[in-house]
Amino acid sequence: MSPYFTYWEEMDKQLLKQILRENQQEVERYVVAPRQFRLEDFPCRVLVGVRRAGKSYMLYHHIQQLLAEGRKWDEILYLNFEDERLENFGQDDFNRLLECHQEMYGKRPMLFLDEIQNIDGWHKFARRMADRQYTIFITGSNAKMLSGEINTTLGGRFLIAEVYPYSFHEFLVLNKVPTGELDLLSTEGRASVVRHFNEYLHHGGLPAAALMPAKRDYLSSVYQKIYMGDIIARNKITNVAGIRVLVRKMAESVCRPISYNRINNLLSSVGGKLSLATTIKYVEYCEDAWLLLRLRNYASALADKESNCKYYFIDTGILGLFLIDKDTILLENMVALALFRKYGHDEDNERVFFYNENVEVDFYVPEDELAIQVSYSIADPETEKREKEPLEKLPNVHPCRRRIIITYDEEGTLTDKHGTIEAIPCWKWLLGI
Repeated sequence: MSPYFTYWEEMDKQLLKQILRENQQEVERYVVAPRQFRLEDFPCRVLVGVRRAGKSYMLYHHIQQLLAEGRKWDEILYLNFEDERLENFGQDDFNRLLECHQEMYGKRPMLFLDEIQNIDGWHKFARRMADRQYTIFITGSNAKMLSGEINTTLGGRFLIAEVYPYSFHEFLVLNKVPTGELDLLSTEGRASVVRHFNEYLHHGGLPAAALMPAKRDYLSSVYQKIYMGDIIARNKITNVAGIRVLVRKMAESVCRPISYNRINNLLSSVGGKLSLATTIKYVEYCEDAWLLLRLRNYASALADKESNCKYYFIDTGILGLFLIDKDTILLENMVALALFRKYGHDEDNERVFFYNENVEVDFYVPEDELAIQVSYSIADPETEKREKEPLEKLPNVHPCRRRIIITYDEEGTLTDKHGTIEAIPCWKWLLGI
């Protein structure tokens, strides 16, 4: 080995040690609101979700708990791979990282590796660490981290979990809004919950935005980071205008099934002509970045399940950046997110669907025999009839133990030969699921 190579190897280690120390100081200084999510019940975790959904904060909180219990940094290694100084970090550097901690402290650490998705071969290192009985927590903002290939490599050693922006309950807890039964019975308590629901509906649940006064500016900056970093840069896209138009058109199409051909035609109509294959790739890139979440038709043949879907945005605050008359769309998008949060949204997503074959139902969950329509208001008799009719017909072809119309703030019951259809305000449904 030449002296030149040894010199640069030592320089790399010094830089890694400096970054490790700075990351420790970063973790310690943050005041983090706890989430409804426990990390300590499984020693190896992969947390996947959109950028700024709170994955890093969850690691911070767990590390802070360990430090409060008397653990020291000599037992904890935290590294955030978003640091631009780690741009050239490669698979071989994982061992060097462990060497740095060993040289600094002489102990075997628990590993907390943040935003690791850009490091080729990370899953092979993770598997090796799990095999050696390390405690290891990993976060990433690319849906491909849930792919079959990576799951196969990790081989059941890791619990893989999706992290979404705040649920409505978490949002209320953060804002110190009581949600007990007696609180909701009082006029003042109910009004406070509805007021915060309106804010949650329009500005979403990204943790850092939850207490900000100027939320729109922050949401716009997060979208730009997802758009330019996780979609454009990561996939080396040169047609920036094409992706911009695609995202806007997808926002306008939320709530409606849309085919790849239809998306392609919409782009062509506004001068963003792309090949069908490129359009499909661009949609997949948006899904990989967790900007879009796909919902399949329960009634479709296998091939059509992939090509004629509904798409929802990961956060209503981000979706609202693209819409003018938006409350009805935001309401349905919020219901979709709540269902994905409860039932999951893995690569196959075989738990939550919409139904469209002679009858159109917004959401159908087969395992719970649950059918849901979303309507901002059903005060108008024609609207009530339109929303009720699909829920009357669906039990003729599929079992429905519970049928719901979710509204903005209207409540009641409707009856038919199959039983009861509940009309529930969205805020109340969100607190009850």
